[in-house]
Amino acid sequence: MKITILQTDIEWGNPSQNADNAYEMISRAEKSDLYVLPEMWSTGFATNPTGMAEVDGGLSLEWMKGVAKEFDAAICGSISIYDSHDGTYRNRHYFVYPNGEYAFYDKHHLFSYGGEDRFYKAGEERTTVGFGEFRFLLVTCYDLRFPKWVRYEDDYDAIIVVANWPKSRQNAWQILTRARAIENQSFLIGCNRVGKDESCEYIGRSVVVGPKGQTIAQAHSGRQQWITADISMESLNRLRGKFRVLDERD
Repeated sequence: MKITILQTDIEWGNPSQNADNAYEMISRAEKSDLYVLPEMWSTGFATNPTGMAEVDGGLSLEWMKGVAKEFDAAICGSISIYDSHDGTYRNRHYFVYPNGEYAFYDKHHLFSYGGEDRFYKAGEERTTVGFGEFRFLLVTCYDLRFPKWVRYEDDYDAIIVVANWPKSRQNAWQILTRARAIENQSFLIGCNRVGKDESCEYIGRSVVVGPKGQTIAQAHSGRQQWITADISMESLNRLRGKFRVLDERD
């Protein structure tokens, strides 16, 4: 499966501009089966959703559906949303299929250090989605620090992490993306943003990691760009069948 990560420079609170920017990148990138956007790709990491959150995904979700259909590919990324069904704010990670249907995951580990937990409600359930030969576990930013939440339960082949992970903690991003891939014998697709918001600077270093912790593709530091990589179920099954670490997990 061919995957393209879109390491975007997000303009604060400007969904239209951010959608146009992402569209241009997709149009210029190599044709892929799946495109991955950062956390809160349409607004930036808005810990206060006032004036930022879109009702049930709003126009940003509709844009994702349109892009998925136009490019005949899946697309994922998180959006700050107001859930009209229960009256809560959510950091919602959408996975949109080529036909416009979608699944979603609500971020479980809210970033209390930055105040995300003051306004948003945490999701209670993990979400895995099937697409092509692969089963993907959807994860959002801070979740990456919690191995028990991400632990393989015979239910996925690759982890998709969408993030606004700041430069000041970049070393942790580099280590944890590889750790989660190695300990779960899975691929990991990590999409991080670049640029600045009112609180942090971001340098990206988006990455596709293999199940042995090897770097398959790595974005440059501090630069908006896309990276494309191929991942193979055949190679993953061969590793899991030969080196059966997962059979002995706690």
